[in-house]
Amino acid sequence: MMSTQLPDRMTVIEITEPGGPEKLVPAHRPLPQPATGELLIQIAAAGVNRPDCLQRQGSYPPPPGASDIPGLEVAGTVVAVGEGVDHWAVGDQVCALLTGGGYAEYCVAPAPQCLPVPAGLNLQQAAALPETFFTVWSNIFDRGRLQPGETLLVHGGASGIGTTAIQLAKALGSRVLTTVGSPDKVQPCLDLGAERVIHYREEDFVQVVKSITNGRGVDVILDMVGGDYVQRNLSALAVEGRLVFIAFLRGAKVELNLAPVMMKRLTVTGSTLRARPVADKAPIAQALRETVWPLLATGMVKPIIDQTFPLTEAAAAHTLMESNRHIGKILLQVA
Repeated sequence: MMSTQLPDRMTVIEITEPGGPEKLVPAHRPLPQPATGELLIQIAAAGVNRPDCLQRQGSYPPPPGASDIPGLEVAGTVVAVGEGVDHWAVGDQVCALLTGGGYAEYCVAPAPQCLPVPAGLNLQQAAALPETFFTVWSNIFDRGRLQPGETLLVHGGASGIGTTAIQLAKALGSRVLTTVGSPDKVQPCLDLGAERVIHYREEDFVQVVKSITNGRGVDVILDMVGGDYVQRNLSALAVEGRLVFIAFLRGAKVELNLAPVMMKRLTVTGSTLRARPVADKAPIAQALRETVWPLLATGMVKPIIDQTFPLTEAAAAHTLMESNRHIGKILLQVA
């Protein structure tokens, strides 16, 4: 089923060649068509994420079959429904996790990766949800098995991932510690529920963690830093602790003393989301709908949005992302 009077072509943001933000250029392309199991969404807003920057630089290509247009999350209105979709209809407002294609006026999304806009949120706020909430749930609660009463350390607490992780872990009954890179990010993280915010340029997070936990360490660490943080993370974990990687901003190759893994019976794990099949992402969406969407509806958890740019100013949005000055999410306004 399709809305009438859809355009034949749409504005998109293309990566002309690998390089800096200036390589993001508006262009026009044919409107995509929903395949079996997909929705066609008229996009109201799209989230900007660090993987988009890596794709622009040429170091994170889209998986086979995915759009070469950047953008991993959107919110908007369903304007066409593919064969085999029975839970969504034209006119529904949704937010969606994508493998690409979000920097555009329209996109297709697998129906199981779409969620309703939470009660009380508008489409712009909803566009800030999918990538970070899918990532945080999958890694902290599924892979990291964080339980109520346990302590979580989140690196990069002021990022989109960080602001989400702090709120969710706190709302579900865990203690939260976090690291930030500048003094102006301390209070916002405290306001979101972090018990202690560690300014990593001035403090050793391992020492602070040991002090706060009376030498025990934390139960789960969410790390997107890698590099010299890896050994220190192992030191900061408690017995039976879990270290979960989602990125390696300081490098994926390190020399390690792995003795703490054996001595403390640690689990080291991690995941990427983009290349996983729809069947892997559907249970994450269902868990979010059941456990997290009610928290968003009550305001106990909320998307933190730093700045919104017009779609055609995607280059400026990437410049802000790479400056690390933002707190929370960066969005592109489409409609």
